[in-house]
Amino acid sequence: MNALNINASASNDKTPNPIDIHVGGRVRVRRKFLGYSQEYLAEQIGLTFQQVQKYERGSNRISASKLFDIAKVLKVSVPYFFENLSDENSDDFAESHTERNVSHFLMTSEGIELAEAFPRIKSAVQRRKILELVRSLSDEL
Repeated sequence: MNALNINASASNDKTPNPIDIHVGGRVRVRRKFLGYSQEYLAEQIGLTFQQVQKYERGSNRISASKLFDIAKVLKVSVPYFFENLSDENSDDFAESHTERNVSHFLMTSEGIELAEAFPRIKSAVQRRKILELVRSLSDEL
């Protein structure tokens, strides 16, 4: 009887699966990197932009065939979407704290923009000053 209750509560849980969130985040990062809108990606794969939004948030799972279509449009292989996915049961695949932070940073719009713009700053002194500014503003350092 407990097993039924556990299964029932698990099926009613609306929290997105962490793997779906990771895959959706990778879709978003790659789409933004290529400069594609959600509307463009949706049109290319035969969906609405709202469905792409749900995929990117991880609130809807992406089927294998749709992930294959997305990979073609985004010009990557399907395994790209699973890169840096940590397996809690395997130390071989676990991300470090720094890798996880970088991954989360790059999944934000600001992160992508900063990652693209920062290397274009020619002056090493200016880059260092920007880094010092970010450190002074962060709660972590």
